[in-house]
Amino acid sequence: MRIGFIDRLAEIGNTFTFNEAQRVLGTDYYITKVILSRLEKKGWVERIEKGKYMIIPLGAEKGKYTLNEFVIGSLLVEPYAIAYWSALHQYGLTEQIPGTVFIQTTSRKKRQKIEIFGVEYQIVRVKKDKFFGFRKEWIGETQVCITNKEKTIIDCLDKPQYCGGVIEVAKSLKRKNFSTERLSAYAKKMENSGVLRRLGYLFDLLGLKVELPKPNVRNYLYLDPTMPKKGPKNAKWRLIINLDEKTLGELE
Repeated sequence: MRIGFIDRLAEIGNTFTFNEAQRVLGTDYYITKVILSRLEKKGWVERIEKGKYMIIPLGAEKGKYTLNEFVIGSLLVEPYAIAYWSALHQYGLTEQIPGTVFIQTTSRKKRQKIEIFGVEYQIVRVKKDKFFGFRKEWIGETQVCITNKEKTIIDCLDKPQYCGGVIEVAKSLKRKNFSTERLSAYAKKMENSGVLRRLGYLFDLLGLKVELPKPNVRNYLYLDPTMPKKGPKNAKWRLIINLDEKTLGELE
């Protein structure tokens, strides 16, 4: 049974859904459920979450084998993109290793925080007009969707709480491994004045040039909403600078 059924499922990939298993087996819901339960007990497959499974390779020990966390993350919600701190680290834009895998989506998910095989996943729902700027990247034998470098930076300015704060964005910008034109276009497309203000301020601070509209607003926002709520005001970008400018300017 292992050879025929598992091999047919493996043609789909190293993961499969309940519906795919039912189609391959040609059985009804109840019989499929019983078969998958038996396969799981034998250590041939393991359930990732409801209706989603991975195949355990021959010779691997159940409970000790897992897939790359990005591959598992790609199965948790549709549509999806690996994003925020996870994408920053994937591109080498931060030396910090996030303990959580961040996944961006436009869909509702009952649980935004999920732990699977000891790894925590954070599902971040955004509006459809903020869901853009992706690329495909091979992780082993699986292609996963990930936000590109410029969109990752913009997303992190939109929601600094999911990237370790604005200081991680400043580190990324200082590496200068991105398109300023694309950054500018993405910042405008987000239609969030906070993103434009934070990006404009950081570009000024780091001596980088980009064409951005000046904020036509009276209110002030915090440069980093995750940090203590105090600091001097920057009138040009209408920001309260609650991070040390000297530290930001001297980042490696």
